[in-house]
Amino acid sequence: MTRSFPARSLSFGSEAAAYERGRPSYPPDAIDWLLPAGARDVLDLGAGTGKLTARLVERGLDVVAVDPIAEMLEMLRKSLPDTPALLGTAEDIPLADNSVDAVLVAQAWHWFNPARAIPELARVLRPGGRLGLVWNTRDERLGWVRELGSIIGRDGDPMRDHVTLPEPFTDVERHQIEWTNYLTPQALIDLVASRSYCIMSPTEVRTKTLDQVRTLLTTHPALANAGGLALPYVTVCVRATLST
Repeated sequence: MTRSFPARSLSFGSEAAAYERGRPSYPPDAIDWLLPAGARDVLDLGAGTGKLTARLVERGLDVVAVDPIAEMLEMLRKSLPDTPALLGTAEDIPLADNSVDAVLVAQAWHWFNPARAIPELARVLRPGGRLGLVWNTRDERLGWVRELGSIIGRDGDPMRDHVTLPEPFTDVERHQIEWTNYLTPQALIDLVASRSYCIMSPTEVRTKTLDQVRTLLTTHPALANAGGLALPYVTVCVRATLST
């Protein structure tokens, strides 16, 4: 974890509403692949505003959401008032030993300190339980999405692309799913505004970035005068089993 990560990882609170409006959910096929058969108790770790939490609750699972940012959990509680939402981190999870069948981590693994998080994950999981990691990655093979990446930075994450999970986790597998998220032009601006890089940038840099996105929306032939946008994603999934 680099020195800049703690501040950046806690920066999302100031843009919690934009995060909720602009960030995509997760495709059902990815969730199917990540969850173990017969799972009942699930921890959404680094839950944010509840993008993944909502999909898990819809399945009738008993879900607990944990996140270190109060503003993010406040948004989650508004949409999921019956779901326990607790302040906590991957390095200090506020759950009992052997209390969940699965821990899912959406778009957050790169903020964790693995040396401290791995023992905590093993502690709260039941023997044979599942750890599932998931990231939505913009598919930048299309023209306008690639141009968006040139403005806000390519959608790459070395930890996502080369994640390793040590003992006591075994049977590490990787899977990818291609899908499309449909959103409004304003939601695309919110998506960019909710990125940690944009949040932490000086005001003039942030303003310039968002203005460039607005210009892209009004001038690119595929986007100009469009009421809705189709943003393609590749969702990257990694799963592992806690050894018994």
